[in-house]
Amino acid sequence: MAELRPDSISTVLCDLDGVVWLAHRPIAGSVGAVERLRASGRRVLFVTNNSASRVEDHEASLAAIGIAAEGDVISSAMAAASLVEAAEHVLVTGGPGIVQAVEARGASAVINDGSEPSGSVQRCDAVVVGLDTSFDYARLRRAGRALHHGARLIGSNPDTTYPTPHGLDPGGGSIVQAVAAVGGVEPTYAGKPEQPMADLILARIGSPDPASVLMVGDRPDTDGLFAHRLGAHFGLVETGVTDSDSRVDVEVALRRADLAAIADVLN
Repeated sequence: MAELRPDSISTVLCDLDGVVWLAHRPIAGSVGAVERLRASGRRVLFVTNNSASRVEDHEASLAAIGIAAEGDVISSAMAAASLVEAAEHVLVTGGPGIVQAVEARGASAVINDGSEPSGSVQRCDAVVVGLDTSFDYARLRRAGRALHHGARLIGSNPDTTYPTPHGLDPGGGSIVQAVAAVGGVEPTYAGKPEQPMADLILARIGSPDPASVLMVGDRPDTDGLFAHRLGAHFGLVETGVTDSDSRVDVEVALRRADLAAIADVLN
């Protein structure tokens, strides 16, 4: 891709975990960086593989640290739900974000709490899996049995970990892999870096010149490949899973310590 020209960037797609915050604690300089990017006339959208939270919860959490984000959050839950059809029965092994998105599609969301009504398998059309902090053996068993009875497997995102102030925690992708292993199937992933998430972004921003779009993230394997899928530039920050010593195998237009340093380059 052509070299990044800062004055050509009109849209910034910004990851949340590891870029704006860690466990909803703002990373130093990130709030001001978003403010500066917007003040320069650029559009900032938040593109997150966090499928657990509802859209309004993402927006409220951003508002709580001083970032207005109403209508500006796109999540992997929304991308996963785009792969189900109205009137389908969907077993959700994940958080309320997936339930909300599935129901918004007109499908019926059945929350996987590990139980099996009347001791039998409740048939469903799809199993959608994301981060589920209550995940246990019973939920794994129920999801696996649904797959054995013909349901397809949709993973919200492939991230096996996500960054927190105390280190890396298991991500939704690790749960997807467990369910896939039990079901004996390959998952279809929806979030970054996959096409369903790209389709949501393009529906929101239209079809701009890819050279005018910068994807800022902390994961080359999701954010970097997602930028490549869009034909956009990739800005890598070192406040999440990637540190200054990490080797990167994708094309990077900007590599800086944090989002504030990225904003410095653009402004």
